[in-house]
Amino acid sequence: MVAVAGPNIWHLAGVEVEVKNLGKTFWPKAGYTKGDLLRYYRTVAPYLVPYLRGRPLTLKLCPDGVSAGCYYRRKLPGYAPGWFPKVLYNPKTKSGQVPLILVENEAHLIWLANQAAVEFHVWASTEPDLAHPTWLVLDLDPGDATDFGTVLEAALHVRAELARIGLTGWPKTSGGRGIHVLVPLETGRYTHAQVRAWAKAFALRLAERSRGLLRLPHGATHLGEGVFVDYAQNGYGRNTAAPYSVRARPGAPVSTPLTWNEVEQGGFGPADFHLGNVPGRLSEQGDLFAPVREYSQALPPLK
Repeated sequence: MVAVAGPNIWHLAGVEVEVKNLGKTFWPKAGYTKGDLLRYYRTVAPYLVPYLRGRPLTLKLCPDGVSAGCYYRRKLPGYAPGWFPKVLYNPKTKSGQVPLILVENEAHLIWLANQAAVEFHVWASTEPDLAHPTWLVLDLDPGDATDFGTVLEAALHVRAELARIGLTGWPKTSGGRGIHVLVPLETGRYTHAQVRAWAKAFALRLAERSRGLLRLPHGATHLGEGVFVDYAQNGYGRNTAAPYSVRARPGAPVSTPLTWNEVEQGGFGPADFHLGNVPGRLSEQGDLFAPVREYSQALPPLK
């Protein structure tokens, strides 16, 4: 429960968080405001925070709404309150340490959303063991001539190939045009480099066995037909949209966990899960992604 101490103060996790400009329009066509964004994150915090906790974040901030220019941030700003958590990171491109943003509770989440953070992207590893990812990501990205039904077909092919080697993955919409399949791993067993190498080999297997449905990415732009398996989402410092993160796209879509039965049945698009209806879906179905945080799997050798 959230106590409201005043028109602009929310009591969250034992601290006061000031919120501002709640009536500011963030999604002009859909009519969603900054207040809608903050209320969404307040509502889904019990489901979202477990996927953020301990994981360095990259945020997408849109101070004047999603149509007016957004930017990314991963460094904790110097004006953050003293109670805000961080982890020090040594980037390869700079000398010295950079304080990366962490979220441990709903107060941290809402403070960031009040700074106009629309999107929350997470590392695959958690503090204090950032060297070993807890999951592998298979990012299925459609070519510009490929519809979402084909992406769902590709996801089912991925599930089947994982099952052949004794692995289970969980699907979610990316919040864009694609699907993410997350494969939980044994904690502390694999380095980022090992996971990336395995993901690349598996992506190659998918491309060879899918008769043109799944392809390896070439360059930054995915042109033509087919679904590209972006294995490069795996790696130290790489990040993926968190489950239940809103995306800074028209209609305020949300990266939403799915059941494999939903993927099989189809009949929906990524824009069908959005800021306005995902809280109700969570109330009805709960967190479909919970097994990702509980499951433990070893990566078998690929022959």
